[in-house]
Amino acid sequence: MAEKASGMKVGVALSGFGHLSVFRQLALMAGLAASIALGVAIVMWSQQPNFSMLYSGLSDQDSLEITNALDRAGIPHKITAGAGTILVPGDRVHEARMSLAGQGLPKGTATGFELLDKEPGFGVSQLMENARYQRALEGELAKTIASISSVQSARVHLAIPKQSAFVREHKDPSASVMLTVYGGRPMQAEQVGAIVHLVASSVPNLSPDQVTVVDQTGKLLTAGQSSDQLRLTATQFDYRKNVEDYYTKRIEDILTPILGANGVRAQVSADIDFTQTEQTQENFNPDLPAVRSEQTSEDHTSGGASASGVPGALTNQPPGVAGTAHGQASPGNSTPSENSARRITRNYELDKTISHTTFQSGMVRKISIAVVVDDQQKTNEDGTVERAPRKEDELARLTTLVKEAVGFNAARGDSVNVINASFAAVPAAEPPPPTSFVDKPWVWDVAKQAAAGIGVILLVFGVFRPLLRSLVEKAPAASAVVAGAQGRNDVAGMGGMNAGMQQMPGQLPAPNSYEQQLGAIKGMATQDPKRVAQVVKTWVATDG
Repeated sequence: MAEKASGMKVGVALSGFGHLSVFRQLALMAGLAASIALGVAIVMWSQQPNFSMLYSGLSDQDSLEITNALDRAGIPHKITAGAGTILVPGDRVHEARMSLAGQGLPKGTATGFELLDKEPGFGVSQLMENARYQRALEGELAKTIASISSVQSARVHLAIPKQSAFVREHKDPSASVMLTVYGGRPMQAEQVGAIVHLVASSVPNLSPDQVTVVDQTGKLLTAGQSSDQLRLTATQFDYRKNVEDYYTKRIEDILTPILGANGVRAQVSADIDFTQTEQTQENFNPDLPAVRSEQTSEDHTSGGASASGVPGALTNQPPGVAGTAHGQASPGNSTPSENSARRITRNYELDKTISHTTFQSGMVRKISIAVVVDDQQKTNEDGTVERAPRKEDELARLTTLVKEAVGFNAARGDSVNVINASFAAVPAAEPPPPTSFVDKPWVWDVAKQAAAGIGVILLVFGVFRPLLRSLVEKAPAASAVVAGAQGRNDVAGMGGMNAGMQQMPGQLPAPNSYEQQLGAIKGMATQDPKRVAQVVKTWVATDG
């Protein structure tokens, strides 16, 4: 009977639709089509997975290669217009990234030495070859700098002048680096210095002072020549901090196993000498003389006999002749003379030592150490913690350990102070909040399915049903015909019902609506219950 009633309503609705004007029929058909399209769209939307961002800010070339790779892998994806963003289902983001990483995607906008793999072609000049090499070098440096965690992307520009054969015309190269930094990740001074030295080490004859680094906001990240002293001071401060941290770690490492992880606190203040000193010293040792040089000279002088005797003729004659002639020796005869002289000059050199000493900068002149240890803690049987101060002999032992750990030197004025104090209780860390029910991945899928179901129900009961009801109410003539047909079907096999209704003129008004027909049948059941009972039996026999 429900099927008969629904069929009757549909027939009434169609009949009512036929009695409407053409304009209202078109409007009704457009509304029905829009409602059906909306319902289909809701169902299709509920069946689509939730998409998450895979990559953003991609170039057109990277977007094309990534989409082709996703198509080959069978991973659904969408591309947002103008933003270079690729979306994939949320549960397949990691799978897609692993698959693309295995293929070296995305490659990025920077092009490195792969430019040199291409055939240069016939007739390419040396200038173009140098330009290709410089561009490839810039791309490689940009990709290397972009691998730093705080850097999103980078661009490098190299100014390499043409070398000249004249020394006076020699010009040094320079470089500039443009960084795009992630939000909330400012560049540290150490990172900027690393980028500067990385670029300077990659280009021949490029000095770190000729490298300029700026970020996307136009902020200069490298210091100028006028701040050399400031850079030196910052380096010295970092060196001092590293020395103090080194000593502090040694102290805590040796005391932590004894006092517990939270039972000791240490601080070290180091006095560092950054003075650069060069010394040249010359020493003489008088106890070890040595002959440096020696010079010896000798002079020999020899001569004949000298004139002697009495002046006269005999005296002037040779001695032999005179002696032979007179038969006697000459009284003036003498022997030849000979003279010699010897001179020795010796130069002595003392033992001498010349030493040139350069004293190392950054020597520790003095360290001051302060150590605070917590009270002794003892847990009683009832679970309460009892604190007790440490004894003097225990503090003395701890002081000795600290001195040995840092290399205590009393001659240079080192000081160590170890005291005992009661530490404040460290509040327990709160556990991380549980994952919200809304943040669970499957919740959104279920919510989409539920929203789609609610939308379809609203369309059926909020649009289609009121529309059918309005059509039924606006077609009274068609309703009467259909109601009469229903009455004739209900009394099929019992022609007496119709005959009885025709024999009772004036008793029942001519029915013109479904409610009036129903009232007429109720009145007939009251006046002639036997006939109604027979009708019911016929219905039961017909419906089986």
